[in-house]
Amino acid sequence: MTVRVQTEDFDVGLEINQLRQARKDIGAVVSFVGLVRDLNEGDEVSQLTLEHYPGMTEKSLSSIIDQAKIRWNIIDALIVHRVGTLQPSDQIVLVVVSSAHRGDAFSACEFMMDYLKTEAPFWKKEANSKGEHWVEAKSADDMARDRWNIEK
Repeated sequence: MTVRVQTEDFDVGLEINQLRQARKDIGAVVSFVGLVRDLNEGDEVSQLTLEHYPGMTEKSLSSIIDQAKIRWNIIDALIVHRVGTLQPSDQIVLVVVSSAHRGDAFSACEFMMDYLKTEAPFWKKEANSKGEHWVEAKSADDMARDRWNIEK
């Protein structure tokens, strides 16, 4: 299980191949790639800056993988999250889950993204034609997390 927080972009194919390397028991690999959108709530976004607490953020992401491992039969998992200043269409996050069966891989990947959106300590500052502002948490993200019924 791997977690990385980095400024550099990532290669999805390379990351998946490394996760699958030398494993013959993997029957499914599910991935999610998040991208920076150029539009948010009607405003054109020119850039997005992400900040985090080094160490704390990685620990939080590892905890999300650990919670997924309790619920599903996961062979391996990877979370890569970028920080720094990003432009629209840049890759921002990658979640990859491998499992013997697709059901476990799909569910675990979705769970990990839902928890990452609400529980991982990242702060986003968005720049648009009106200036810069911190992006607030969305209730839709909380609702997505809550459907997994995990008590804090």
